Amino acid sequence: IAVFTLISATVAEFGFNILQTLLLYSITVIIGLTILTFVEYPLMLKLFTKMNVVKFFKTQRQVIAVAFSTSSSAATLPVTMDICEKKLGVPNKIASFVLPLGTTINMDGTALYQAVAAMFIAQVYGFDLNLTQQLTIVFTAALAAIGTAPVPGIGLIMLIIVLKSVGVPEEGIALIIGVDRLLDMCRTVPNVIADSLACVVIASSEGELAPMNLDG
Repeated sequence: IAVFTLISATVAEFGFNILQTLLLYSITVIIGLTILTFVEYPLMLKLFTKMNVVKFFKTQRQVIAVAFSTSSSAATLPVTMDICEKKLGVPNKIASFVLPLGTTINMDGTALYQAVAAMFIAQVYGFDLNLTQQLTIVFTAALAAIGTAPVPGIGLIMLIIVLKSVGVPEEGIALIIGVDRLLDMCRTVPNVIADSLACVVIASSEGELAPMNLDG
């Protein structure tokens, strides 16, 4: 009811065209997350390890399912640790350190979402952001993502910090709150995949990576 009221107030102020704008905003975020997950991550995997990209993503199916359904990196952590140790061949001494740390500070998807959301809200309010302000958004979003707790919905609250850094009204969050749950589910996926990727890269660099066990 509260979200419906917020969306109603938004539509009353900006008109029904804002709904189409919200759709374009959501698509932009999802495209960005897709590029991050299926272009940047495979590239890093190829550069820093000898692991097959397709096989890596096959092992992540269960991790992706839990992350998408719970919108929580913390809730996905036990599954991620199990997959990294039993299927990706990462030793426990590396996985038990890297994954809990990554769950707390490694929020690539959240950082991307916050940057796009801040730019979207600024445009709706008619702010003409210069290059310095845009870079400030990127830098602040990265820092805010590091401090974001791995629980559902918290990224929306941390977005206030990003908006304040460039003087955009934080009331603009009401514009996107109605579609945030779906985007929260989507941005959690690259967050947890990045944790597995970091585990594999570190284990490989230390010469500790065992052969993959896709059947285990």
